[in-house]
Amino acid sequence: MEEKEEKQSEQTTQNPQIKESPNKRYITAGILIALLALVLFIDHALIIWCTLGVCFLLGFKEALSLFEVKPNLWLYGGAIASWVLAFFNSSPILSGVFIALIVASILAYKRSISPKKILPFIYPTLPFLALYALYAKMGGFGISCLIWLVLIASVVDTGAYFGGKAFGRIPFSPTSPNKTLEGAGIGVALGIVIGSIAGIGPSGGFIPSLLISIFVSISCVFGDLFESYLKREVGMKDSGKILPGHGGILDRFDGILFGAITMYYLLGFLPMWQQL
Repeated sequence: MEEKEEKQSEQTTQNPQIKESPNKRYITAGILIALLALVLFIDHALIIWCTLGVCFLLGFKEALSLFEVKPNLWLYGGAIASWVLAFFNSSPILSGVFIALIVASILAYKRSISPKKILPFIYPTLPFLALYALYAKMGGFGISCLIWLVLIASVVDTGAYFGGKAFGRIPFSPTSPNKTLEGAGIGVALGIVIGSIAGIGPSGGFIPSLLISIFVSISCVFGDLFESYLKREVGMKDSGKILPGHGGILDRFDGILFGAITMYYLLGFLPMWQQL
């Protein structure tokens, strides 16, 4: 977040013809929040699946650019197949693994193995499937898990941005020098506090909610960092341009995607915790 704002400022200063609307980012954010609230309020399985599916396919398209993979129909066909199969399978993430296996088999048969062609079926495919699985398959938690995850990711992101602006001094990582340790720490701390309270219902108690919120908050920070790394590797400012003032789908879902994998995995331990 810090990185994006400062880059936009630098470009505007260096090129006076580039004019950034100060309200563009807030207008887009307002629309996104309204749409998210509507989808969560309706809480319909097919609508959730379709909404996440559209976001996934747009994110998949952006990932092809980040991994410098030339788009083609069979890649998109594989992505669509993994999402459709996830709707009917009790293990949505395995649908993505199954399609990745098929893609790897085709590449091997054609003797055209390229790790880059497999990468989009790992990221963002598996995290998006985990995000869907949180709603559809994890012990009936449903919409409460999605709200819990989105709340943590939003608080971490906002806390890291404003905390970094106010107190940031120490660079967090060479991968993204504009992110600060202080900002990341404030974001994680806020995510833990808010997440621990919000997750009491979905997790069944304060202790599991606290533990899951800790790891999910940290994962959100590294999800943001990972996407920053991918963009820097290919010299891209944003993963896409579909969201004015915000960039692409992956720019908005980066922290959520890492958080979804972490939350999905840790919730699998709940039956054991509940027996202690």
